[in-house]
Amino acid sequence: MANNSALYSTMVRSGRTTYFVDLKEAKNGHKYLSISENKIDGEEKKRVTVRVFGESIAEFQKAIDDAAAAIAQ
Repeated sequence: MANNSALYSTMVRSGRTTYFVDLKEAKNGHKYLSISENKIDGEEKKRVTVRVFGESIAEFQKAIDDAAAAIAQ
């Protein structure tokens, strides 16, 4: 069962797609990042969620930063 209480939450809108970035805490006390994409495709609503746990956050952030830098070139 999902726990919707986030320690931090922000939202990014892009056309018919909305992204939610949440910092949550698991039952065992470990923090994790939850990134959800909500998209309206015609009449259908779709939701995809990716969870990144604490030990991988720095590596995940570097990958995002590198990809953003590549887009800017």
